[in-house]
Amino acid sequence: MSGGSEVGNQVLLATASYDHTIKLWQAHSGICQRTLKHPESQVNALEITPNRQQLAAAGYQHIRMYDLKSLSEDPVINYEGISRNVTALGFQEDGKWMFTGGEDCTAKIWDLRSYNLHVSRIFQVSSPVTCACLHPNQAELFVGDQTGVIHIWDIKTEHYEQLIPEADASIQSIAIDPEGTYMAAVNNRGKAYVWRLSGGTGESPTTLTPARSIHAHGKYALKVKFSPDSTMMVTTSADHTARIWKTADFSQMTELSDTSQRWVWDVAFSADSQHIFTGSSDHVARLWSVETGEVKREYSGHQKAISAIAFKDVLFPS
Repeated sequence: MSGGSEVGNQVLLATASYDHTIKLWQAHSGICQRTLKHPESQVNALEITPNRQQLAAAGYQHIRMYDLKSLSEDPVINYEGISRNVTALGFQEDGKWMFTGGEDCTAKIWDLRSYNLHVSRIFQVSSPVTCACLHPNQAELFVGDQTGVIHIWDIKTEHYEQLIPEADASIQSIAIDPEGTYMAAVNNRGKAYVWRLSGGTGESPTTLTPARSIHAHGKYALKVKFSPDSTMMVTTSADHTARIWKTADFSQMTELSDTSQRWVWDVAFSADSQHIFTGSSDHVARLWSVETGEVKREYSGHQKAISAIAFKDVLFPS
């Protein structure tokens, strides 16, 4: 490693574990470049900032921000004063603000342009927040909770709606495809629900039309994500698999399973939509071929379950 900026450019994959560490990997080589300290708690969610300069980690009663260009193992920014677990986080596309969701029954907007890193908006719901997803229009935040409600909060107009795909089934993850055509949510009964989206431009709120209900997994579903090219959706589960679905008709395309894989906690597509990364309870992250379902690379080094992953790249090297 010759310099800080070079390290930052090489790091593509971040994994967080119940071993209280975050590891930064060269995705193409499988080499772990750095291990970051996160001693206070497990990491519930990881996200790389839009400018690829920092890594945000959501944990118990705090959010930590690490500098990807520095060689320091310690966070550069600490967001304190949060009660309970922070379960979700993400960024506005220009990095102007960050959104979080947590077990304190709130979603929050954090202004990243001020030095004191204050919460500029709070959206209160009636039960613990499990997940949150920002619409590509950068105006509507979709928030899932433990009682099965999806809250739709228009940050600009304060317009609010909610929908309940299945009563008393905890919403575990929400995703919207990059084109803003579909939204999907998965729950703790292994179901995936898909809606077709329309509107959401100018002053008109997004309209959701139910498109598909899929019994995606036999056990607890954990995550859902869409591919960058919007042609695929992936779901992960406590049944030790990830499954890829075609958005053309939401038929199953590929199952990603390995004999040693356990609960698949998190998942990410490569930019070319040809590869998928997973993080599992067996302490290992894996790189899979979307086309064949084969494991192309393993990232081993954590001592406990991998709870979250983050990935950003230019086109993945062949």
